[in-house]
Amino acid sequence: MKFFLNGVLQPPIILLVAMCGLFLTSPTRAEVHADLCLYGCPSGAPASNDLVIRPIYLLSSNDYTNLADWVAYKVTLDGLGPSRKRKWFTDPVLDANETLEALDYKGAHAALSTDRGHQVPLASFAGTPYWEMTNYLSNITPQKSALNQGPWKNLEEAERRIARQGHSVYVMSGPLYGGKYIPLPGADEPTELPVSYWKIVSWVENAEIVTASFVMPQSAGRKDKFCGFLSSVSEIEIISGLRFFHAANYPKEQHQLIKSVDACERVF
Repeated sequence: MKFFLNGVLQPPIILLVAMCGLFLTSPTRAEVHADLCLYGCPSGAPASNDLVIRPIYLLSSNDYTNLADWVAYKVTLDGLGPSRKRKWFTDPVLDANETLEALDYKGAHAALSTDRGHQVPLASFAGTPYWEMTNYLSNITPQKSALNQGPWKNLEEAERRIARQGHSVYVMSGPLYGGKYIPLPGADEPTELPVSYWKIVSWVENAEIVTASFVMPQSAGRKDKFCGFLSSVSEIEIISGLRFFHAANYPKEQHQLIKSVDACERVF
């Protein structure tokens, strides 16, 4: 595993980065503690992944799919801002054969009905000086247009609504694979079309951690409601191979899991 902190490749030693609130253990088995993750960032990604640490998000880039296995970010009121342009950039810290470039998406929309889907949403960081970092292609995946412009977009807007209420909203998300291998038609790197996406949204309210988990298939319709795709943290751990909230040490009664559609619609 290689570590990139704000664009700089770090040596494979134990790192203490006080200014970012991060502690990284060994390069082969990394445990990441960051202010952008609630009770620990996801663990369990392949040891060959590249961990990229930026001021507004973290991501674990997979050398074989050329997409991020997971991203983590925190939405706050002061990070929101005006509309910004979507101009795509190859991630400057990753090797050319470990990430996609803009031309790799050429013809993908016509052939697969996909958008360049942000995992870390641009709109949630438009008020920061780092918003262009959301347009790095390491943060982009081929996402079906109906999903990207429908329930996925609406869930991102719900995260921002909760942030406007004064909460820090902690989000983790990533792609899932399986079934028939479908490559990007214009890519010269091996990139598989994900079959679905997971997302875990958490915030603290009245000294209680509120968590809602979702798995959205690429077949989702534009008018589908995201609350219809509720899942659970344990289910996502099983299907993704990742582990979440592993640094938590709190009584179970202080963790409210949103499990029903009615509860999801009331909260969001």
